Amino acid sequence: MATEGPCSTPKPGVFDLINKAKWDAWNALGNLPKETARQNYVDLVSGLSSSSDSSSQVKPEADREQAGYETLVMTSEDGITKIMLNRPTKMNALTTQMYQEIMLALEAASKDDSTITVLTGNGSYFSSGNDLTNFTHISPDEIEEKARRGAILLRDFVGCFIDFPKPLVAAVNGPAVGISVTILRLFDLVYASDRATFHTPFSHLGQTPEGCSSYTFPKLMGPGKAAEMLIFGKKLTAAEACAQGLVTEVFPDSTFQKEVWTRLKAYSKLPRNALRISKQMIRNHEKEKLHATNAEESRILQERWLSDECMNAIMNFLSRKAKM
Repeated sequence: MATEGPCSTPKPGVFDLINKAKWDAWNALGNLPKETARQNYVDLVSGLSSSSDSSSQVKPEADREQAGYETLVMTSEDGITKIMLNRPTKMNALTTQMYQEIMLALEAASKDDSTITVLTGNGSYFSSGNDLTNFTHISPDEIEEKARRGAILLRDFVGCFIDFPKPLVAAVNGPAVGISVTILRLFDLVYASDRATFHTPFSHLGQTPEGCSSYTFPKLMGPGKAAEMLIFGKKLTAAEACAQGLVTEVFPDSTFQKEVWTRLKAYSKLPRNALRISKQMIRNHEKEKLHATNAEESRILQERWLSDECMNAIMNFLSRKAKM
């Protein structure tokens, strides 16, 4: 492309984000000398290619015997089932496969003999939210169907957290972004490292809240504080999130793992059925409202994904990321 002079090929569809970004990059080169144009183009495309690489799972030294998941590590010990997001080199960004595997893991955990289920991340991040390469390489005739399937997947994913019958704990080991933040109000306890941050940059990406946060966040922290996060994308520190009620307790990063797991092992010895029934009593008061909110948020997001505003925002994000 950049070796062929000025851009002369048709512009790709808005949903083919990677190729559209490549086209925009080529077109922007104009009549630059070929060698300069080639280097500028290669720099951008190389970054885009690396951003779409999803072969990033790392298997921890322990728990190698666990099998059946490619993007997670799931273990059970001392009455605790741990589900660990396992794409540390990609900051545990959530792919379509990861959504599906988390749902399968939650279903398995709901039926095993553990008392408590814990979700955490491997590496320095809890999760950086959706892997935006989920939105790439979509042909024009697939756009509406892809958005429809994505909305169903999102609705079912969040529904698993709404309906999960056991005490569910988030051990937020590092920064959390997007849906990994919005679903936190569906957990019973949220423990965070003091290194964790909480960021919901939906408007920056032309999107809208999910994870029932349009209902749970205003109820939790008031409409003004919820708007700062969900509409204007304010990032909270762990201490700020704790003050707003989003986090149960904050621990020093240096002792986070030890303190959290000591606490959870003690909780796991409590009578299992009493814990389940108590959770059911608390959750049943608002379960219908949560499911209705989840369905509405998923429907609206399906519409947003089909908008030029959303796709252009994601494309611009990927282009900026490639230049970093």
